[in-house]
Parts: sequence; C-alpha cells; structure tokens
Amino acid sequence: MNSEIAQSAPARTQFAVRLSATPRGARLARRLTAGQLDTWGWPYATDANGTAALLVAELATNAVRHGRERGRDFRLRLTLYPQDATLRIEVTDPRPARRPPTPGTLRPPAPGAESGRGLLLVEALSSHWGATWGDGFTKTVWCEVPLG
Repeated sequence: MNSEIAQSAPARTQFAVRLSATPRGARLARRLTAGQLDTWGWPYATDANGTAALLVAELATNAVRHGRERGRDFRLRLTLYPQDATLRIEVTDPRPARRPPTPGTLRPPAPGAESGRGLLLVEALSSHWGATWGDGFTKTVWCEVPLG
C-alpha cells in the first residue's frame, strides 16, 4: 500500500515566495513564475507560460500600487493542480481595507486613462478570480488559469 501512495502523482505542487513591495519585486514575481512554470513542464515560449506570467505581473503590480504598507512585503503563491493542468495564482498584500471590485463588476477605464486595465485582463484571461480576507492584516487576490 505504501508503495502505491509513493508512486501516485501529487494532487498539487506549490511554489511560494515573499517579495519586496516595489516595482522590482513585481518584475521578479513575473520572472519567477515563468521560471517555475518552465520547471513544471510549461516552457517559456508557450502561451500558458506567457499568460500566467502576465497574470502574476498584473496582480503583483496591484499589490505594489494599491496594497503596499511601508516595510511590508507581498507574497506570491503558485499552486499547480496537475490532474487538470490548472494553475492557481495568489498574491497577498498587507492592505485588507483596499478591496478590489468583485468579479463581474469591473468597468473599463476612461478613454486615454493610463491605468485601470489590470483586473480586466485578469478577468478575461483566467477561468475565475476573486479576493479573500483571512485575517485583519492581509488580503489575497487570486485567479485560476487552465494551462492546457
């Protein structure tokens, strides 16, 4: 019985890292995601890798711009569910009071606006997304994307 358990595929694979809440930290989150997906079998040049890296870039940038608290980092967690090739992306920041809009309620930015499209991309490219507040000190914005 133990040999069967040891040989079965894992139900999920995780990668997590804390990064500085700076533009450099957001760029590093994107690069680490692309590298991790390459390690997990989705090479850099695939659409799945590019989509996941873009989603991480948007969520990490939002954590830096809207969720930053002086002296506090943000956390990136990637969870791969190999049985259906789905990637869950979670970005946790220290500003629970700065809540994003709920899925399905996003409005396009005004014409000519230089920002305001990040969550629209997340909503368009992921199968679903949302935000959770597990405690009074952090919020996590997450999305799931099929890697196919």
